Amino acid sequence: MTHDDTKIQEPRLWASDGWTARVIKNEDDDGWAVAMTRDGQAEPALIGPWTMGRDKKNPKPLDGNAFSTLVKTASEFVRRSEQQLHAALHQSITVTAGGGGSARVTVHLDIEPDDDNPTAVLSARDAGDDLLAEMRVAPSFKLNRSSAVAWVEGGFGKPK
Repeated sequence: MTHDDTKIQEPRLWASDGWTARVIKNEDDDGWAVAMTRDGQAEPALIGPWTMGRDKKNPKPLDGNAFSTLVKTASEFVRRSEQQLHAALHQSITVTAGGGGSARVTVHLDIEPDDDNPTAVLSARDAGDDLLAEMRVAPSFKLNRSSAVAWVEGGFGKPK
């Protein structure tokens, strides 16, 4: 891609501010699309439809305002994707457990993604954030209210 100090401003290619916008032929129909790629990345972060020009055949040229909007949209998309991934990999739920129903325990599931060997750790902490238990579980373990209560009330044994 580009270096931070390199600016390209062509009708179908703009690069600046850590991003490159490239107008491409839309694979799905006769129109055009714009691919937004963050510097240093091999794949576009976002591909969206692009407007036809006045001749209804060629794409509308990129301009400064359009590029700024595209950078903002792509940055927000990447940020939301990262937040969703973080939420999926680091889950927690607080449950009330025990016979008297007074002990609040927060159960955490932390997944470490890896193409070859993903791992996951299930842990429990009390209201003072002291570690009560910790164990490895399958990355496919489903953390929900019932699985958390069952693990806590089962004495933190191997979850089913």
